[in-house]
Amino acid sequence: MAAGAEAMWLYAKTRLPAVLPPGDKSIRVNKSGCLGRCASGPVLVVYPEGTWYTYYSQADIDRIIDEHILGGQVVESLRIQKDS
Repeated sequence: MAAGAEAMWLYAKTRLPAVLPPGDKSIRVNKSGCLGRCASGPVLVVYPEGTWYTYYSQADIDRIIDEHILGGQVVESLRIQKDS
């Protein structure tokens, strides 16, 4: 939370429904407690793939939504290794 994760969660929770077809509830934005990766900065995980990302801005959240969630392409520049 110290890295602004709450604000980014709220942003993603608002933006994602805005870009999905009306009524599409197939994708959710959930909040969790500690994921044990504080050294990687704020993190999010896209399931079911289990792709881990770090992010620093709304632009990063936009890229993850646009490129990965909607486009199916991993955003390599923001991806972190699951076991690092």
